[in-house]
Amino acid sequence: MSKPQRPPSGRTNLASCIVATVFLIFVIIIIFIVYFTVFKPHDPKISVNAVNLPSFSVSYNSSTVNFTFSQYVAVRNPNKAPFTHYDSTLQLLYSGTRVGFMFIPAGTIDSGRTQYMAATFAVQSFPLVAPQTVSAMGPVQGGGGYRVGPTMEIESKMEMAGRVRVLHIFTHHVDAKADCKVVIAVSDGSVLAALTNEQSFPLVAPQTVSAMGPVQGGGGYRVGPTMEIESKMEMAGRVRVLHIFTHHVDAKADCKVVIAVSDGSVLGIKKSEQNGVVFVTFEEQNA
Repeated sequence: MSKPQRPPSGRTNLASCIVATVFLIFVIIIIFIVYFTVFKPHDPKISVNAVNLPSFSVSYNSSTVNFTFSQYVAVRNPNKAPFTHYDSTLQLLYSGTRVGFMFIPAGTIDSGRTQYMAATFAVQSFPLVAPQTVSAMGPVQGGGGYRVGPTMEIESKMEMAGRVRVLHIFTHHVDAKADCKVVIAVSDGSVLAALTNEQSFPLVAPQTVSAMGPVQGGGGYRVGPTMEIESKMEMAGRVRVLHIFTHHVDAKADCKVVIAVSDGSVLGIKKSEQNGVVFVTFEEQNA
């Protein structure tokens, strides 16, 4: 006759519980690591691509202006889940006062995708404020007791709010903002500059003073007549040979641009070639 089996002792049950608990803790730690490294929610990124004024009119008698405002932006969703936006606005400010406003329709941007948006609306007539300084460009006489300056500056503020649902379980609130200052010529309504927060940077002191005549800067040194910026373009991708073998390929292009500080005109381009760096002016390119 076989001996009856003994029931598991308390020590064996305790060991099993400890092993199961350690395993569950390990699984939870792995889930948290994956969540915060791969599925962690991020705010969308908004970049202003272009700004223009399709219509523009100014009344010098009453010192008022009205126009149609258009702004083109790109919204990128860096998350691993779709971004659903439902509470988004675009407003225009002039001298701290809101002069234009519109709601952005609700929508969804897929994970890792970029959506391009265009917003156009009419801005009702509003008065121009008196310029603090008189420009050498020649201000225009207005009817409000002061002379209207040659330029005006408005500020656009775009805000997008929504949610991202991770793994179809966790819902997180995310938002994005983009501020842009637009400088407009009062004479014809042309956009002279559109400056975002990322575009502002200080000029460095020149090592040598050129005979072209440097301009006095506010940083304790004299700003040179030219500045040089460098653009770096990189493209990466893959090539599939015979629909079987996949190869990684990339391409790069470096270019140095010389800009006149006085008016922002491009004086020339320094591009890299096999024989060295070649300076190319626009007159040489057109010849």
